Amino acid sequence: MKKLFLTLCFVGCALSATLPVRAQNQTDVLKTPNGKEVKFTCIKHASIQIEYDGMFFYFDPVTGLKPQTDFTTMPRANYIFITHEHADHFDRMALTQLVSTNTVVFSNPNVGQKYRQARVMNNGDKVTFGNDMSLEAVPAYNTTPGREKFHPKGRDNGYILTLDGLRIYVAGDTEDITEMQDLKDIDVAFLPCNQPYTMTTDQLARAAKTIKPKVLFPYHYSDTPVNKVKLLLSGTGIDVRIRNYQ
Repeated sequence: MKKLFLTLCFVGCALSATLPVRAQNQTDVLKTPNGKEVKFTCIKHASIQIEYDGMFFYFDPVTGLKPQTDFTTMPRANYIFITHEHADHFDRMALTQLVSTNTVVFSNPNVGQKYRQARVMNNGDKVTFGNDMSLEAVPAYNTTPGREKFHPKGRDNGYILTLDGLRIYVAGDTEDITEMQDLKDIDVAFLPCNQPYTMTTDQLARAAKTIKPKVLFPYHYSDTPVNKVKLLLSGTGIDVRIRNYQ
């Protein structure tokens, strides 16, 4: 198993509410197997910024929800990944603020119908870009009876982004589905936790034990008491990091 060197750069959130949202974000710095830095910045909820090799990647950027986010204060995107069309994941205003002439947007088919500039990926599709980067779209859906309507099977995407050998799984809105058993060598995982739309804390812990990431970020958790996840995963060796992904 390849060795992953972890360092942490933490930007505190106990700052004045009058400061720009950017100043209140939290950043974790990890390294690829070849020693390159990858910076993970928590924006909120399901919105994530990743910086690697001078490039900026965004997952599900949205301006709405609390706190409001002005993406014009952040670097323009090289790549944007949208899991599905719900308003807390797909936001035209955020795209307007982040997209430049060189930005590539990847999305599921439904978002592709609404945002024609997107490059559509279905579950199972894979693409490589640059010399050391790749992206795979994986399933994300509900399984609990009565919840299937929120995220039906086959519609939405999770993504595995690989940067210089560092494998990053952003699950999107999903429960602990059987396809997670096929995910191998995941270094960093973002798993959602809020009923009834995604997972309970018990489901998230089960999913983490299946995937076995080195670092786990519970995200999309609203008012769920996600600190319970740390207790459920105690002794597993998984580094659980709680950030402001309400």
